[in-house]
Amino acid sequence: MITFLRRFIICIVAVAVALPTLAGGDAAKSKSPDALRRQLAPYTKPPADLANDFGSYKSPLIFDDGRKVKTADDWQKRRQEIRKTWHDALGPWPALIEKPKIEYLEKERRENVTQWRVRVEIAPGRTSDDAYLLVPDGDGPFPAVVVVFYESKTGIGRGKNPMLDFAWQLAKRGFVTLSYGSDPNTYYPDKANCQIQPLSFHGYVAADLCNLLASLPQVDARRIGVLGHSYGGKWALFASCLYDRFACAAWSDPGIVFDEKRGNVNYWEPWYLGHDPANPRTRGIPKEGNPRTGPYKKLIESGHDLHELHVLMAPRPFLVSGGSEDLPERWKALNHSIAVNKLLGVDNRVAMTNRPGHTPTAESNEVMYGFFELMLKHGGAK
Repeated sequence: MITFLRRFIICIVAVAVALPTLAGGDAAKSKSPDALRRQLAPYTKPPADLANDFGSYKSPLIFDDGRKVKTADDWQKRRQEIRKTWHDALGPWPALIEKPKIEYLEKERRENVTQWRVRVEIAPGRTSDDAYLLVPDGDGPFPAVVVVFYESKTGIGRGKNPMLDFAWQLAKRGFVTLSYGSDPNTYYPDKANCQIQPLSFHGYVAADLCNLLASLPQVDARRIGVLGHSYGGKWALFASCLYDRFACAAWSDPGIVFDEKRGNVNYWEPWYLGHDPANPRTRGIPKEGNPRTGPYKKLIESGHDLHELHVLMAPRPFLVSGGSEDLPERWKALNHSIAVNKLLGVDNRVAMTNRPGHTPTAESNEVMYGFFELMLKHGGAK
């Protein structure tokens, strides 16, 4: 506990030093790339006692047949092997929609932003109007971010938690944002005939939303990120890792690895990765009488974990905005992504901030917004 508190205090001090120049949209827009890199730098290296600690996670730099990954070409082959393993386990995605349809329903002016409530095509035969498109004033094309959560109003600052208004804050900073909401209990094509685990299907939906943004004239298709908190963080993780068109991503306290000690890191639930109509389970941590089910059970038993998805981001950058579910010990998993990036000859592509609670703070959000500014507006890490 003392060690965690010491690290947390160091993080708060580092953010506090940067915060006076970051507070407010205008200040954030005025920061130089070098200033943004300095802001992010303290969070791109693990604490000294966790550096080079890979935990008990299997190295992604070993092929399934035991061969070691030694070159960048080897990595591309291994990367495809990992992707196939996870898609085979969770169910293959339908063909992506190249240019999803969008219908503009209601328009509103908010400060320097034009906001539309929109109806969007999210999958073959499916549309949703739980979505808002926000476009900043000025000449585009702009960088863009998909923001995902239970419902779309939170992302635009009209939900219950003011710290989750990610789409609104980024739009004020010069990003086109698409705030999208969906119940986690969503099955494709339906619950009885589910072909894809729900969380992977949500990743597919986010990929289609990325394609939608890329088709808009206001958006630079090369500069699109994805962001979510909690359930939305899980969603953003799966979307960004499994769809290369996302240039970067931020995952806010989703639980970035399987962890059956923490009830909120609940990938085992049927609305995430544990859907198995033949073996229904009740809500809660797996135990005798309420065991693991579905692909989650098979992944755990075969020694897989989410660090294998993280590494699919390389060399694309990602930020973990960690809270109660993603404490500094998660660097043991993130070190595997650092190792892959090192093999590819790049650095500073993996970052994590830490706060004691699950809900984001103004300080953690400012680092996250700075991350998107750096990666999508200013050419990224160096």
